[in-house]
Amino acid sequence: MKNDRGWLPGQRDVDWIAELGRPIEPALAAIEAAALPERIPIVDRDSGRVLSALAAGRRRIVEVGTAYGYSTLWLALGQPADGTIVTIDPDRSRTDLARGWWRQAGIADERITVITAKALEAFEGEEPALAGPFDLAFIDALKPEYGAYLDALVPRLAPGALVIADNVLWSGRVADPADQETNTAALRAFDRRVLGDARFRATILPVGDGLLIAGFRG
Repeated sequence: MKNDRGWLPGQRDVDWIAELGRPIEPALAAIEAAALPERIPIVDRDSGRVLSALAAGRRRIVEVGTAYGYSTLWLALGQPADGTIVTIDPDRSRTDLARGWWRQAGIADERITVITAKALEAFEGEEPALAGPFDLAFIDALKPEYGAYLDALVPRLAPGALVIADNVLWSGRVADPADQETNTAALRAFDRRVLGDARFRATILPVGDGLLIAGFRG
């Protein structure tokens, strides 16, 4: 058992881990380059690698929040070749760009279905593509709606599915009880809810901005 609680992985460790892995796909690098000047929110590379690893063997994935399709592509690259993803985002201009990067990475169009709508409206509208069952769900959209996304997703999950949510540490603000800003409070409530829900076995990885990972027990 590790007893040195004073040690945390630093940049040297992170860089060493990155060096061990495969070179990043050019399409992923292209998305990073495009997102930075436009301030488009995307997961960081470390979180992307985790998503890709967790997507192995997950043939039906649903994603809430597409933006430039960066996390979508990490998930698609980790999936089996016959895997599919349904991703939801209301901004068609962004998802059209995302489609181009997915194609650049060799992902066939039929593998990724984009639903151009606000997520809760898409779920309430009984969109056929969202019928499920899904074996992985990734949440990365409006923070005050995380709880509502989960409510909509649970009936669509297969037994043993994974639910993953980004930004759950919110740059350290969630752990500060004095911070009651709307997004912070919503994420704090979401974290407490999922980690205390008997239907899930959940934890939070201190990767990127915090990744919550929950195995659905049904």
